[in-house]
Amino acid sequence: MTVCAYLALGSNLGDRAQNLRLAIQRLNEQPGIRVLRVSSVYETDPFGYVEQDAFLNMAIAVETEQTPDQLLDTALSVERELGRVRTVRWGPRTIDIDLLLYGTSRVSQDNLMIPHPGLSARAFVLVPLRDVWEGGVLPEHNQTIDHYLSLLVEDHKGVREWGAINWEIESGPSES
Repeated sequence: MTVCAYLALGSNLGDRAQNLRLAIQRLNEQPGIRVLRVSSVYETDPFGYVEQDAFLNMAIAVETEQTPDQLLDTALSVERELGRVRTVRWGPRTIDIDLLLYGTSRVSQDNLMIPHPGLSARAFVLVPLRDVWEGGVLPEHNQTIDHYLSLLVEDHKGVREWGAINWEIESGPSES
């Protein structure tokens, strides 16, 4: 059985665009995962630990045969492969891959929460997700992405469209 899942990707160390491109390519190469849609790339102010460089953030929709646990393990494996080291919570990273949604499933485990617990409160997640989302209201939230964006105090000030990444080829980014 295949499920549509949504993942958020972010990078603020090294060649940020290349890190995102490689993460998408690696995910698409995994058994039971096929990338369906890719958002625009947004440059965003850091969240949590703010004494660091800006991030490039995006979202992808994937079709997967993997279970939520398997998809999380795959995402963590791709992070490690691309040099992710976990030292400071919300600190600088070569790549961050978060599992936001997995069909309409709800998962509550120590290592995995679906929908992602910060989903409805973070413009740097919601804005790219809106680019690839095709589902109307968010599962378990019963509201649209635009509804949650309208509630955010920061009013998207820290989210700026940066450009696009063609992850299927090795070319550079196309900035807008």
